[in-house]
Amino acid sequence: MIIKFLVIGKTENSYLKEGISDYRQRIQRYVNFEMEEMNLKGSLALRELQLQKESEKILAAMKPGDRIILLDEKGEQFTSSGLSKKLELFQHQSISRLVIICGGAYGFHEQIYQRANQLWSLSKMTFTHQMVRLIFLEQLYRAFTIIKNEKYHHD
Repeated sequence: MIIKFLVIGKTENSYLKEGISDYRQRIQRYVNFEMEEMNLKGSLALRELQLQKESEKILAAMKPGDRIILLDEKGEQFTSSGLSKKLELFQHQSISRLVIICGGAYGFHEQIYQRANQLWSLSKMTFTHQMVRLIFLEQLYRAFTIIKNEKYHHD
């Protein structure tokens, strides 16, 4: 299984870049992992126009058969163990590519919601989009250590 983590916008803070780089390398030990930052040139003032442009870029990156998960405040929440079970299930279902998307400041265009298979939420709290990247990657790494019964997560 390939896991692609697609994020809208750049990661600006050096401490987040460092943490993201660290967890990307750790995750590679368990699964074929890709992370792609999608950036739009210029600034779009209108919310709907911004969402439409992001939607076009996201949809262009999709392949038929991709399982699409949106990180969204309205999504299902998991414990770390629950996330590991979900990932294990995807591996047993022979899903070839799992695409997890962290949207921009305005969330997602309706077209993306329609294409998505699931919505996941990291918390009821709100985090910056840059912080969500690091938090999610740590949880993804934690889930794989749980699957492999390694000493990282403590119940």
